[in-house]
Order: sequence, then C-alpha cells, then structure tokens
Amino acid sequence: MQLNPSLLSEIKSIIAHSRDQAIRAVDHTRVLMYWHIGERIFKEEQQGKERADYGQQLIRSLAKKLEPEYGSSFSKRQLDLMRQFYRTFPIVNALRSQLSWTHYRLLIRLENEDKREFYIAEATKNNWTTRQLERQINSQLYERLLLSNDKASVLAVACGKQQPSEAKEIIKDPMVLEFLGLKREASYYEKDLEAALITHLQDFLLELGNGFSFIARQKRLHIDGDEFFVDLTFYNRLLQSFVLFEIKTHKLTHQDLGQLQMYVNYFDRVEKQDFENPTIGVLLCADKNDAVVKFSLPEDNKSILASKYQLYLPTEQQLLDELKTEIEKLEGK
Repeated sequence: MQLNPSLLSEIKSIIAHSRDQAIRAVDHTRVLMYWHIGERIFKEEQQGKERADYGQQLIRSLAKKLEPEYGSSFSKRQLDLMRQFYRTFPIVNALRSQLSWTHYRLLIRLENEDKREFYIAEATKNNWTTRQLERQINSQLYERLLLSNDKASVLAVACGKQQPSEAKEIIKDPMVLEFLGLKREASYYEKDLEAALITHLQDFLLELGNGFSFIARQKRLHIDGDEFFVDLTFYNRLLQSFVLFEIKTHKLTHQDLGQLQMYVNYFDRVEKQDFENPTIGVLLCADKNDAVVKFSLPEDNKSILASKYQLYLPTEQQLLDELKTEIEKLEGK
C-alpha cells in the first residue's frame, strides 16, 4: 500500500506540535516551581530581617541540603536567582507561559521596570528564543527605539495597545548589524553589505522588528526605457506599506535622498494598491548629517528615513548619550 504523503506530513506536524506544547508545559511548570521556591525563601527571610546576613545563611544552608539530592539546579547561586525572581515578579499570575526559565533569568537582570516590560511584551508577541531575547537586550533595542519615540509610545506599541502609525515608530536609528560578522575597520562595497544581509536575512528581520516580510533583492524598475534597481524591498503588514532599503557604505548625500525619493514615488504610483499606505524609503548608511537630511526633504516628510548602521554592539552609555543629544535638539527647537 502506498502511503499518502500529505497524511504522513500532517501526522508528523501533529507530533511536532504536541511535543512542542509538552516542552512548553514542562518549562512553565519549572518556572512556577522556581517562583514558589523564591517566594518561600523570601518570606522565611523576612522573619529574620533584623539580622542582615540571615538571608545568605538561609540560602547557603538550603543549597547544602538540596544540591546533593537534586543537582546543580539548586545550588546557592540558583536559589539566589529564584529569590530574585520572586522579588522581581511578585505576582504569579503575571508570569507568561510562553517564556521559559532561561528567558526569565535574562529579564531579572534588567533593573528598569519599563525596559523589562517592553522586552516581556516583545518576546511574548514575537515568540523570541532566549538567544533572540539576549541579542535584543545586548543590542539595546529599547534604548534605540527611544531615540525616535517617546517612552509611552514604545511601550504602547510593544504591548499591543496601539498600532504604529509612522515609519519612525519601528525603524531604528542606528541599526545594529553585528550578526554579519564584518570588521568595522575594513572597507566594504555596497554589494558586499547587501549580500551579507541576504545571507543573514533571518537575523536582519529580527533587527527590523515587527511585521516585516522580505519581497525582493535588486528589484528592477522600468522607467521610460531606463532601468533602476532597489537594493532591498520589504513589506510591513502593521504599517500596510512597502519599505524600500537603499544601502550606502559612505556618508549620506542629498543625491542619495533624491534617488530614494524617486523609488518611493514609483512604488506609490505603480505598485501600491488603493488600500495600502504610502511607501517608506530607508537609507541605510555608514554615516549621516541630520541637517542635510532635514533640508533635503519636505518639512512634512514621513516617507523617507535615514538610519546609520553599526557593525558592532553599542554600549548603553553610547545610546544614552545619543538619546540625551536628541532630547536637547528637540528642546532647542
């Protein structure tokens, strides 16, 4: 008897889905167990609060008894984390079943509550792996979004309380491309950077953020006998618009902006459907002069953005300094 291939495929899919659900259930049970242990340690600790070192003595004593029987998951360091876990997330019903203990170990390091809530919402909504969550934290995603948005909007979009209405609400500046593995001291042609982005497309989509789908590389435009090529074409379902990327490995010029404006105009007049929003153009450049960008585009411009790229992870202080500069610019207007 010849087996129906679709039947086999469907059954394999059911098995894979069930296994995934089982793993998630086990992970969440472990999260709850660690939370309850953390709660019990903390409450016991409070009974001896007049002695400053009581908590550490308690944890050392527990680890000495538990680790030989239950393994390294109950070492002093792990019990410390469980206690910290309870203190950071004191409401058990607020724990997300989609997040594993490894997710929470990353999240409890974040002291800023707004930042922590942002990463919880994004990790849950986008089903981030722990590696992806760690990468987003290390690349200072929250701080980078604050460079172009206010805190309330960043949190509202992350938590699904509002949909992004402008490109600047989701296009990051700078964009961090450390996953390409390129040396920042070296010189690259634009085609090299473009090829690297395609090779690492999944990582690039993670960096771009919510709602992006890849459409084409070097999309050909026919304009009255002449041919032009858009480096990378995406679509964003949240904004309901095409997003065109032009890559420049030099400092941005007003000619670059004019070129991208032409591509945006073409998509708006030829490719865009009536139900879709105006096309967005992003110049991904090695460096830029914000004043040149400002005076090269109309005052009411919302369709063209310039974003610097970095081939390395920024420090938090670098981004905070940049955020401070942006705030000073706004206050000086």
